[in-house]
Amino acid sequence: MLSKNARKPLVGISLVAALSLTLAACSDDDGGGGSDGEEMSGQIAFLMPDHASTRYEEQDYPLFEAKIEELCADCEVLYQNADGDSTDQQEQADSMAARDVDVVVIDAVDTTAAANIVENLQSQDIKVVTYDRPVPNAQADFYVSFDNTAIGELISEDLVNYLDDEGVTGSDGGLLVVGGSPDDDAAQLIKEGMLSGVEASDFEVLAEFDTPDWAPPEAQEWVDGQLDKFGDEVVGIVAANDGTGGAAIAALKASGIDPLPPVTGNDAETAAIQRIIGGDQHNTISKPIKIVAEESAEIAIQLMQGEEPEADEDLFDTPSKLFVPEVVTKDNVKEVIFDEGIYEPVEICTDEYADACEELDIS
Repeated sequence: MLSKNARKPLVGISLVAALSLTLAACSDDDGGGGSDGEEMSGQIAFLMPDHASTRYEEQDYPLFEAKIEELCADCEVLYQNADGDSTDQQEQADSMAARDVDVVVIDAVDTTAAANIVENLQSQDIKVVTYDRPVPNAQADFYVSFDNTAIGELISEDLVNYLDDEGVTGSDGGLLVVGGSPDDDAAQLIKEGMLSGVEASDFEVLAEFDTPDWAPPEAQEWVDGQLDKFGDEVVGIVAANDGTGGAAIAALKASGIDPLPPVTGNDAETAAIQRIIGGDQHNTISKPIKIVAEESAEIAIQLMQGEEPEADEDLFDTPSKLFVPEVVTKDNVKEVIFDEGIYEPVEICTDEYADACEELDIS
């Protein structure tokens, strides 16, 4: 755990509505903005790490951009995705600095290498918000994320509890742990939580893996090799996100394993919700991206105005807000995903999943 940083109570999702930040208005009664009555404007860069997860184009960027537009109609969001290449992300950050942006919000490809990005931007008086993934070796102006250690604990503990309820014990076999990128400190926090959840059980970790660049093909290849080695000793797979979880499921199916052992995930991607409804994936994490995207937008505007956003704790010496996510399984997918409006049934209940959706009263 993070011994060098005292962890204060986390902000629960249920409290988000009460936690909106106090912002200066983007416009006055006559359409102007700012404290001096002049219209506020500026440029905010939004740099995302990869296309391996569909969330950045589907959720993070559009939600962030919409919130910025709501807060400051004359502010411009400059979006780029590094497609898993830390060198490209460095070049993108340099390009944003050359354009003299006011704030950079960055989800780092390589959280170690990104320390140089943070320090270089700050040396040019550009404020930096680290997003989703922390950058431990540089003190950003603010960090916004869900609690990554808690994510790992939640998905692994839920899987262990499911196995217990099904009467599966440690004598029946063990678990595979499929982590995220070794260059991603958020992935390491998730893995720390996953291992913590398993260690509290009587299930052995048969093998563990850090998936380079979070790439599903790498995870699938590794799981396939472990299935060859351990066979039916594998009674569950703790995967760090929906991409690696989906890859594990693909490997299980390719090996002809039926029924499938429970497999975890994280991010509540469209395909993962479909797999949960269809019975292939055991769980995922609902961390409504709207929460962190909009919070980051509010903080970016505050920083642009020279204000100091309110933090709930310090993580890696950086003022931070961490939100607590929620586990999604077949038992609560209707309530958490559809009743809360994260997805509409039409987005998930395609022909292949129509009957399964109907069984769960999702319509």
